[in-house]
Amino acid sequence: MVEALGVAHKIDRERIFVTGLSAGGAMTSVMLAAFPDVFAGGAIIAGLVYGSATTIPEAFDRMRGHGGPSEHELPRLVRAASSHKGPWPTISIWHGTADNTVVPFNADAILVQWQGVHSIDANPKRSETVDGHMRQVWCATCGRELIEEFSIAGMGHGGPLKTSGDNGLGSAGLSCWM
Repeated sequence: MVEALGVAHKIDRERIFVTGLSAGGAMTSVMLAAFPDVFAGGAIIAGLVYGSATTIPEAFDRMRGHGGPSEHELPRLVRAASSHKGPWPTISIWHGTADNTVVPFNADAILVQWQGVHSIDANPKRSETVDGHMRQVWCATCGRELIEEFSIAGMGHGGPLKTSGDNGLGSAGLSCWM
């Protein structure tokens, strides 16, 4: 479907991305692992690490930060999801520090998984504050950004929106999922 749309609308393959929140974030992890040749990158918002759960009870355990594959196993799961040989999609990870539905441990696991896939160092190339929130960036040796992680201070389970002030957009709401 993505390929057909790309061809029909002459979309540059380097501009095809996938994103999702919560279960959609988990699906984004699946799409990036299973179809890395289709997507240039993706944003995983409050999602789960790829391959961490195969049943609903396991998914609920992972959401709460319990169990799951080892740090060594995480990158192998992505590499085994397809016959892709590279380059791998860029990754943007977004998570609220006050998320009690999908706890922030999951963002850490996603980060470890993709650091291993990209074979990059665990130490960020740079850390900066953007609108009061921490952004860390990991780069390839050539300097190209491969992974970024945003930790949204005080945000619970939901999408990161700037809802007030200059350039504010949307309105804050409560997650009704659980």
